[in-house]
This record gives sequence, C-alpha cells and structure tokens, in this order.
Amino acid sequence: MNTKMIRIDRILKGKIVLIVDDEKDVLDLLGELLSMCKLDIASSFEQAKELLESKFYDIAVLDIMGVRGYELLEIANSRNIPALMLTAHALTEDNLKKSFENGAAYYAPKDEINNIGLFIADVLEAKEKNKNVFLKWFDRLGGFFDKKFGGTDWREKEKEFWEEKRKSFFWR
Repeated sequence: MNTKMIRIDRILKGKIVLIVDDEKDVLDLLGELLSMCKLDIASSFEQAKELLESKFYDIAVLDIMGVRGYELLEIANSRNIPALMLTAHALTEDNLKKSFENGAAYYAPKDEINNIGLFIADVLEAKEKNKNVFLKWFDRLGGFFDKKFGGTDWREKEKEFWEEKRKSFFWR
C-alpha cells in the first residue's frame, strides 16, 4: 500500500458515513471503496432523511438526482454533517455552483468514484484542521471540470463566486 493510501485509510478508518444513491451498483461500489468506514446505506430520500435526522455521521455522500440530494444537503447542514455531492446526471455548471452555494463541502463526478476515499479524506482533514477544503477540491478536480465544461469559462462567468470560495479560510 502506498503512502497516499495509508493516509486515506488512517483518516477514514472507523468514520461513520452515510451513502445515498438510488442506483444499487453505485451503492455496492461505494460500500467496497469505503469498507474501512462504518456505513449506513440509503437508496431513497425517505430512508436517507430518517437516517440523517436520527443519527450522527462524520460525512454524508449524497447523490443529487433520484434521491432529492439538495433537500438532503439542507438536512445535513442543519445537523452540521458535511456533505459530499456525488453525481453523474447533474454534472452541470449550475449544479456545481448550487452545491457549493447550498453548503456542500465537496462536489464530485461519478466518473471519479474510485477516488471517493481521497475526496472524503480531504473533507474530514480540512474540517479537523479548520482549513479551506475548496483548495484541495480545485487542485484535484478543477481540470476535470475545465474539460467537462469546455474550458475555464465556467469559472470566468462566476469569477467573484469562485474567488470567494478560494479565499475562504474555513473548511467549507
């Protein structure tokens, strides 16, 4: 196991994670990738809402489509549970900005699902150290979104918003 994997495993080991997606194959894969964590799994909005309102989680991984991810994000925020938005179908400039505007700690494409442990470790480490997780997000995924959205225009259109995210000191 390389140094990066050891670091991720150390940060994630024993963390309590809620994963929410309406696709069984995605839930199965996330279960494998996050096997070092204590997982609760929900495949519907109703299941996820009940779990978020009744239990504590170190982080929630929320799909946007199919499970009303933005409503779940609101509940997670009200309980001070950081949320990572994981999506395939809502992979747009508007949803990217909306996720961060609504308090998501991270926004990741399902194309990068194999790196979910790294993304969660980024969030948990930033929260623990009270650092800005957006800088890690931007380093890891900025290039992906530049390619996906056809260049850097997505950042230029909302330059003030993205600059504010970069300058923010706190973990969100």
